[in-house]
Amino acid sequence: MITLSNLSPNVGSNRKRKRVGRGPGSGRGKTATRGHKGANSRSGSIVRPGFEGGQMPLQRRLPKRGFHNQFKTEYAIVSLGQLNGFDSGADISTDYLISVGLVKKDQMVKVLANGEITKAITVTVDKISTMARNKIEAAGGKVVDSE
Repeated sequence: MITLSNLSPNVGSNRKRKRVGRGPGSGRGKTATRGHKGANSRSGSIVRPGFEGGQMPLQRRLPKRGFHNQFKTEYAIVSLGQLNGFDSGADISTDYLISVGLVKKDQMVKVLANGEITKAITVTVDKISTMARNKIEAAGGKVVDSE
């Protein structure tokens, strides 16, 4: 019968920690597994990520592809299905969505027409799709431009 007192891990699944620089009796004394001389044997030596010993690194050998717009604005997406969970007549703004936890702080918000909306709500966000605007106004709500 297996009890807590006779449980043990599988053979070979656990390993002892390598304790280096603890004297000759440890088996890893003197040079502490760093070898003799050279840059990496000394303290304070670091090899930066991606360094391949002077060989042209992989990130420079591979060709660059496409265009990456550094000025692109990214929006947090909110769907109409999520907005339908709020009370009828609610005034929904970016600050309100942050306080509820639907979007993170310092993000621009865009409402998309995923799902249906049945309640009349007022929406004030950075961007809204045409379909979402039509659905909100069809349900009796209104969209206020936040500019």
